Amino acid sequence: MTSRAQTQKAAFALLSISGLVVMIPAVAVIYFIVVKGLPAISWSFLTEMPRQGMREGGIMPAIVGTAYLLAGTLFFAVPLGILAAIYLTEYAPVNAFTRTIRLAIVNLAGVPSIVYGLFGYGLFVLFLHFGKSVLAGSLTLALLILPVVITSSEEALLSVPKSFRDGSLALGATKWQTIWRVVLPNSAAGIITGVILGIGRAAGETAPIMFTAAAFYLPRLPRSVFDDCMALPYHLYVVASEMFDSPEKVQWGTAFTLLMIVLAMNLVAAVIRARFRRSRSW
Repeated sequence: MTSRAQTQKAAFALLSISGLVVMIPAVAVIYFIVVKGLPAISWSFLTEMPRQGMREGGIMPAIVGTAYLLAGTLFFAVPLGILAAIYLTEYAPVNAFTRTIRLAIVNLAGVPSIVYGLFGYGLFVLFLHFGKSVLAGSLTLALLILPVVITSSEEALLSVPKSFRDGSLALGATKWQTIWRVVLPNSAAGIITGVILGIGRAAGETAPIMFTAAAFYLPRLPRSVFDDCMALPYHLYVVASEMFDSPEKVQWGTAFTLLMIVLAMNLVAAVIRARFRRSRSW
């Protein structure tokens, strides 16, 4: 066996080991949560209001509150993120200003979530007087995932071959018609995948909603966007670390429910990406 073949075989072995090292802890965590949390799941647990300070009853307000927050996050983050990506890829000149914008987006993606929480508390809760509410929490989470949406949308737009744009323009279409009818449909898979992954991250965040939206114990559903709400990540944090007499089934059942929501979002992203790739002819 030649030296080059030996080196290639060793590299493949190293990559395989690295993949296993990454997969084993993730699989172990999922297995442990499923084994401990699945027995706690029942129809009453998912649909009833909490009782006796969250020691009995279900987690319906936390599920509904999480859904409201994610819906608001989508409403604010997706249009702004996609429009920003279109500007950066299709209209913005390559200069110091656009390079600064891209650098800022990359840096924002690495900012700890608790910093976003404090920023949202200062801006939306105190300065704009939204109070601790679904609206303030949604805006804060939208800021949190905006860098992910912009980056993934920009990469998806750049993946569309330049010849598609040139062909459309040569046939007499305007630049916006080319973007709307040619570029966006061919980049939809990457954009949708990035959005779903961003929402998956927002669904599991605790720090931003702790300051802006989440309530400790609220056995009712929000009546408007200016009401506070319960949410699964904060609910899990409270019952696992603040309530020492909380039943284990509530803790593990909440963790299992949150895990299933995040995994379902990632599965949807994978299915959409695979479906668009199969239908793509280039």
